[in-house]
Parts: sequence; structure tokens; C-alpha cells
Amino acid sequence: MDDAVFMQQAISQAHNAWALGEVPVGAVVVKDGAVIATGFNQPIGTHDPTAHAEIMALRAAASILGNYRLPGCELFVTLEPCAMCSGAMMHARLARVVYGAPDPKTGACGSIVDLFAQERLNHHAEVVGGVLAEECGNLLRAFFAERRRALQRKLAVSPMPPELSGSDAPLD
Repeated sequence: MDDAVFMQQAISQAHNAWALGEVPVGAVVVKDGAVIATGFNQPIGTHDPTAHAEIMALRAAASILGNYRLPGCELFVTLEPCAMCSGAMMHARLARVVYGAPDPKTGACGSIVDLFAQERLNHHAEVVGGVLAEECGNLLRAFFAERRRALQRKLAVSPMPPELSGSDAPLD
């Protein structure tokens, strides 16, 4: 199958995160050309800082396969993985990591650091970036634009207390 087909499935997972108010990042784990596990961001709802889409998908895949090692598996994710997720992918011994949009703030596949290129580390997965990058990036931009609009609406309808508005404050 084509990488774009699996990335579309990761994008579908990202929409699940958005529906729950989470940053829309989705992931799928593929083995032998078939999706075996999925995941989406859930750190807010689960109160778990490790509940990134990639980690959720890796946990599900490991449970399904009955092994914490996932040799021969590929992970497709809509946003460039962070250092935590990249480390988990290395420990899982993934064969390949494919991501959509780069992450200029926390990306660990080349944007900030490239953990997979560190020769001293004991496992190296093939990394492919930029698959449906525009679609993945647009999803994130739309999510954050919606959040900013909601915040602006909330601030616009919230009455400001007189002590902060300055209108009724004494001038001394």
C-alpha cells in the first residue's frame, strides 16, 4: 500500500483527538501491509503526559502482538514525533517511521534534533517525513485557529470587573 493511504488513516485518528478537545495528532501501526493498531492524542483527558498518539498506538500494537518489540512494524503519525515518542519507537524496534507535518518546536526526527540519526544509539528505523504534510499541518492550524477564536469570544463576552476596567476607578 501507499504511504498516503496509511497517513489518511492516521489523519482520521487525529480527528478523534480533536473531537475530545485534544491536539489533533493521530497514529497507526502497520505490519505486513495491514493496520494492526491505532492511537490518537489523549494526554488531557487521561491526565497522562505520555498519552501521545504514537504511544497509544504502540501500546495497542504491543498488546495485540503480545510483545513489546514490534519488529517489521511501521508507524504512521500526522506530526513529527517528539523525543519521548521517538525513544519509545526505538525501544519497540520499529522498522520504519513515517510522519506528516514537521514540528519546529519539539520534532525529534530532524526539526530540533534527529534521534534516529544518532549513531551511538542501538536501533535505527528508517524515517520518512512530509507524507501529506500540507493536510496534516492544515489540520493542526485549523484546530489552533478555532481555539484562539473560542478564547477571543470568551474574552469578548466576559464582563470586566470595574476595578480592572478603570472606568470607575479613582484617579488618585
